[in-house]
Amino acid sequence: MGQCLAHEPPGARLIVAIDGPAGSGKSTVARGLAARLGFRYLDTGAMYRALTWLALEDGVDLEDAPALEALAVANPVAFEGDRVFVRGGDVTEAIREPRIDRVVSSVARHPAVRAVMKERQRELAEGGDAVIEGRDIGTVVCPDAEVKVYLVADPGERARRRQTDHPDIGAEALATDLRLRDERDSAQMQAAPDAEEIDTTELTIDQVLDRIERLVEARASA
Repeated sequence: MGQCLAHEPPGARLIVAIDGPAGSGKSTVARGLAARLGFRYLDTGAMYRALTWLALEDGVDLEDAPALEALAVANPVAFEGDRVFVRGGDVTEAIREPRIDRVVSSVARHPAVRAVMKERQRELAEGGDAVIEGRDIGTVVCPDAEVKVYLVADPGERARRRQTDHPDIGAEALATDLRLRDERDSAQMQAAPDAEEIDTTELTIDQVLDRIERLVEARASA
């Protein structure tokens, strides 16, 4: 199950892939689902954020793909629960700063960077049952995941959620940031053909979790 690598034996694990744009509820849902199921939680977006943080700290040009690739290879991102570590330090809060939000898509768009990150993501996925969130988990990282979910939400609701996370930033600025991120991430933000699309605009977190948990139970029993 959950074959992220072709050589893995069937039945090795169960992978739940949760994709969708910023503000659709991916992180909240993925963390909650992992806690319910007792699965590991992997936030692939945090990996790109950690690399972006490193690049800003080191003064690396965000347009210099070879330099970013080398930085990613030399500093693999690690997770402990929902904490994110890179270069030996906990960067969980630092990578959520608005300055990272504004430029992380510029880092993530480089094919060489994505190749390094995807290999690391597949390595991390090998450790057993997992809920993995991102933008292309169901299409690229783990195309054989047993359960694939693509979350969507109304743009206004997505902006409202982001403002809750960043109360110091105006609603108009956040809405603009979301629109620009969607445009930059459009190549990666494609739902897998076999993904279950869930509109979270008017659903509670528990309602979304209930729906996905039923999908997992159905797949596991099959």
